[in-house]
Amino acid sequence: MEAIILAGGFGTRLQAVVKDVPKSMALVNERPFLEYLLDYLIHQGVDRAVLSVGYKREIIQSHFKNRYQTMELDYAIEEEPLGTGGGIRLSFWRIRGDRAVVMNGDSLFRIDLQSFQREHLAKKADVSLALRELSDTGRYGRVSINRQRRITGFEEKRENAGRGLINAGVYMIEKAYLMEPHFRGRFSIEKDCFEQYFGIDRMYGYPAEGYFLDIGIPEDFQKAQHEFKGFENR
Repeated sequence: MEAIILAGGFGTRLQAVVKDVPKSMALVNERPFLEYLLDYLIHQGVDRAVLSVGYKREIIQSHFKNRYQTMELDYAIEEEPLGTGGGIRLSFWRIRGDRAVVMNGDSLFRIDLQSFQREHLAKKADVSLALRELSDTGRYGRVSINRQRRITGFEEKRENAGRGLINAGVYMIEKAYLMEPHFRGRFSIEKDCFEQYFGIDRMYGYPAEGYFLDIGIPEDFQKAQHEFKGFENR
């Protein structure tokens, strides 16, 4: 299994506590957040990852170089911002197989990736989204699925949204799908792909339990300092 990690985020909302590094390199217990993601991927059987980098990419490249523990690393370099979709598509040029698990570089959702891939293949999906149930989906928006787990809709972020499933930032994507001609240049994987094509293409949800944390705001970044102590090297 290969992985793509979107690791070039600027981290605007974290500037009060994290300065001058890509968001994925923010230190959690004196270790870059990205190391925790790579530890998790190794534990799940991923042996190769492509890091989509842009902002201050030299910090990431000099820290990791071309290997982290047992994992081979490669880089897809954005010379100008391409959005989440453009960054993933650029990374797929460096993926050797037919598909990849794709992760945001500022969140951790600890699911069984082998099971996720089996479900994706069984559904013959173009894209599968890992979904997490939260008591309040307001910060993230909501994803709806039918009984076959096919995605049926997306709702925008809103206050007091109540319980539901969120897009937890972990995807299984077929390489051939994202190489279609209408996915070119700068685009958002969420807005310009998922929300535009869920009714046409084979997009499925994968509801899963598991630890979930998005460090995109200072409160949750501080939360990670305590909660990640149990995740050392696994």
